[in-house]
Amino acid sequence: MTHKILSLICGACIITSSLSAAYLDKETADRIRRNTDSIIAKDLSTKQLIFAKDEQKINQPASLTKIMTALLALESGRMNEVVTITREMIQVEPTKANLRVGEKFYLRDLVKAAMVMSANDAAMSIGVFLGDGDVDKFVVQMNKKAKAIGMKNTNFTNPCGFDIGRHYSTALDLLTMSEYAIKNNNFNEMAKLKRHDFRAINTKRSYAAYTHNKLLNNYKYAVGIKTGYTQKAGPCLIARAKNGKKDILVVMLNSEHRWNDIRTIFEDVLPDITHSKVASQKATAPSKSKKKTTASKKKAQKIA
Repeated sequence: MTHKILSLICGACIITSSLSAAYLDKETADRIRRNTDSIIAKDLSTKQLIFAKDEQKINQPASLTKIMTALLALESGRMNEVVTITREMIQVEPTKANLRVGEKFYLRDLVKAAMVMSANDAAMSIGVFLGDGDVDKFVVQMNKKAKAIGMKNTNFTNPCGFDIGRHYSTALDLLTMSEYAIKNNNFNEMAKLKRHDFRAINTKRSYAAYTHNKLLNNYKYAVGIKTGYTQKAGPCLIARAKNGKKDILVVMLNSEHRWNDIRTIFEDVLPDITHSKVASQKATAPSKSKKKTTASKKKAQKIA
């Protein structure tokens, strides 16, 4: 029985390694794994796993949590309702949009602020509002939804992503959440926003929310999704890129070099169609191919 279990484990490792090799060279895959606490990458166009490391390890999700917060708001049917800001909603740590007590906003603007600039006051406002004045009731909804969509090792304690109590998830669960989220077209539109301008309904005070997602400004195939960071969680990222029929989704937790590594993954797995055609026509010119590789590496370093 023991030998059978070991055989199954070894078989799984071989499968994962072969999938990695099909997309990334071993040296690149190993380097990315070293830089990242947990990672899982999936080719959504083929439903194949690209590679993974400790994808079921418990980690802090930081502001990736806000994807669930946004989902519940989107599915509430209340996006056009008006939220009046209370003191409880703004007594949170940065990042903040600096909303003011008494100001009124459409829920849809708060959701975009939470997704685009990761505003914690906006996320808390969503939680208190949809919890009918009690953020803990909203957290119950978050955990109920997590279980309903197949997140097996996740527990939320707040709508922002603060490391409070038993607030945790796994890369695999966050992939599950993201795959569910991108079925919603309204979510996809928010996830790729570089900026969202909005104003308080009653005071007319203007706000501008700018994305923290460097890929949206530096990689033309990027279509979202969300960044995250706390001191305990480290740099986190859920990123998606599409080119032609290819659709790649990656979850990275506590990833020291997330911007370089995600760029490397996308450029290796999702090559530019035009560049690919040129490369195939010049396959007999190794010196030019070498220059292209060097240029690609330099390009990947620009968004570090």
